[in-house]
Amino acid sequence: MSDKFKLETMRESARLGGGEAQIAKQHAKGKRTARERIDALLDPGSFTELDPFVTHRASGFGMEQAHPLTDGVVIGWGKIDGRLVYLFAQDFTVLGGSVGLSHGMKIAKIMDLALRNGAPLIGLNDSGGARIQEGVDSLAAYGEIFMRNTLASGVIPQISVILGPCAGGAVYSPAITDFVFMVEKTAHMFITGPEVVKTVTHEEVDFESLGGAGVHRSRSGVAHFTAPDEAALLAQLRWLLSYLPSNNLTAPPSVTPTDDPKRSTPELEEIIPADPQKPYDVHAVIETLVDDGEFLEVQLDYAKNILVGFARFNGNPVGIVANQPDYLAGVLDINASDKGARFIRFCDAFHIPLVTLVDTPGFLPGTEQEYGGIIRHGAKMIFAYAEATVPKISLILRKAYGGAYIVMSSKHLGGDINLSLPNAEIAVMGPEGAVQIIFRKELASAEDPQTIQAEMTNHYRTELANPFVAASRGYLDNVISPAETRYRLIDALDSLRDKRISTPTRKHGNIPL
Repeated sequence: MSDKFKLETMRESARLGGGEAQIAKQHAKGKRTARERIDALLDPGSFTELDPFVTHRASGFGMEQAHPLTDGVVIGWGKIDGRLVYLFAQDFTVLGGSVGLSHGMKIAKIMDLALRNGAPLIGLNDSGGARIQEGVDSLAAYGEIFMRNTLASGVIPQISVILGPCAGGAVYSPAITDFVFMVEKTAHMFITGPEVVKTVTHEEVDFESLGGAGVHRSRSGVAHFTAPDEAALLAQLRWLLSYLPSNNLTAPPSVTPTDDPKRSTPELEEIIPADPQKPYDVHAVIETLVDDGEFLEVQLDYAKNILVGFARFNGNPVGIVANQPDYLAGVLDINASDKGARFIRFCDAFHIPLVTLVDTPGFLPGTEQEYGGIIRHGAKMIFAYAEATVPKISLILRKAYGGAYIVMSSKHLGGDINLSLPNAEIAVMGPEGAVQIIFRKELASAEDPQTIQAEMTNHYRTELANPFVAASRGYLDNVISPAETRYRLIDALDSLRDKRISTPTRKHGNIPL
């Protein structure tokens, strides 16, 4: 056999993975193979593979009988929209995509290359978990991956795509990464599977109810994006990358704007009700303000009282954080605080300016929230905004009461430009509640308490809660009209483009986890 023939034979063997029969089984489950996924994600013809001839080195428990090429994971680099990315794709057709030492060190190698060369890392996960036959070597492989995830955090974007099973120790690598994508019905994530749960807690639960995409999209918050099929999921991933820089030393990618930066937005007057008790959908506000109405929402079904996501102003990416008055009146609670804080810290790590849209009555009261640690979780939002050094712009749309006013990128937490619409209310609490406390004796003795309360509430709202009071103290930089809002935001972002700020010398802060 000639060397050339041997090379081509081995390449073909690596390309086939577990063979035609295993590929057919993968397709029968509605799943693509590792290489099909890579081809679907990357620009055509851009993939360069590394380590196609790696095999495991284990013996015992039948492992010595076969040494399939690739050892169940395909690694390499390619391009997405012309930009370099590194990736690995677990191959379920080879040993169930299980992680042994050689498999894990292949992933570690591509992670090292991504970090050294300052390019995003994408993991396409589809694995049976730790390779039991390799014992502690399998655990060591996971540890090497976790260590690199941690070192790369905040340096390069890390994205995990869950396209099949992901259980046990395997879930922690995706959990450390910046964004988790899950395909519906076929992807599952859990620490222990249904059988173990049944044995230990006697709970009856199936794979989907325990760790399916729906659970992690809406209840646990583990999944940032989900889609009904792999094609739609990978399209979302490409969309996300269009907003992100390659690393923490480069600027986010700009595009040529197609939306007039001076476009007037008078429709905000109709979208935002004057009555502070009336709900509205803040999506409409965002879509009115941003370029071409395009908004990529992150975790859209989790903690829906706060919205986070990416958009552009005048062609430049921004991260948007917005209270949602249409869900729980836009209050801040435990889950909303966690969601907001993590997104803020991601944007800060990668030089993505933050635009905060404020309309919240405060933090959610109740024993469930207090026992769950709302103090600690709410403090994460304070910490995240206060430590962020990217440009920070906030706009109070309608109401900002109590601690929530401070938390939502206020001037007191280092906000660069703080704006308000003229009908906004800023106070320790809502005017109605404030009057009931301040004038409780007068109301108790009044012949017509309802009339007295209405008068006092209007007086409080006019004299103390209006935005011109905050503006008179310099806590707001300006009060603007709804029609000029888009231009004002773009102008502020442009003025902050070269923002520089020094921070105290320290190893790192201690966020209240």
